[in-house]
This record gives sequence, C-alpha cells and structure tokens, in this order.
Amino acid sequence: MTVPSEPQEPQETPQLKLLRRMVMALTAVMIGGVLVTFALIVIRLSDRTPTLPDQIELPGGAKAQALTIGNNWYAVVTDDNRVLIFDKTTGRLRQEIEVE
Repeated sequence: MTVPSEPQEPQETPQLKLLRRMVMALTAVMIGGVLVTFALIVIRLSDRTPTLPDQIELPGGAKAQALTIGNNWYAVVTDDNRVLIFDKTTGRLRQEIEVE
C-alpha cells in the first residue's frame, strides 16, 4: 500500500519570473507617469490667475462690455465702440482704438 503524497506546487520557470517582474515594473512606471502628468496639469492650471487692478477708470464715462488680458496689458471694449488698451503694471491708458 502506498501513502498518497501531497500534491506538489508547480515550479516557477525563469521566464515566468522575468515576466512577473516586468509587469510589476511596468505598473510602477505607469503609476508614476500618471502622478507626474496630474502634478504638471495642476501646476500649469494654477498659474493662470489674471491680475488686474481693483478698479479700472474708463475715460468719458464709458461702460465696459468685454475684457481681454495679454502678457503686460489688458484691453477693455466699451459700450461706445472703443477698445482701450491699458498697461498692466502702471494701469495707464496706452492706446485707444475706435471701432467703426
């Protein structure tokens, strides 16, 4: 009479070990890439806050219709068909353009 032996676990081949390690490395690289991408998006979008003076004095009692912001200037489109371009640092009027 023979005693039943315990079932043996299959041995892991070297190729299977390499494949498992490569999958783990790829997973780690993908997680790192997603985190870096997310961090870069947050950094880029958080730096987009425009800075303007608290009040903009428009000449001639005009009222603002639209506002456009550039690197070192901002433009105000008024209700009397003018575009007023102001310096962002000093706040003084740089240019006035009549719209026909």
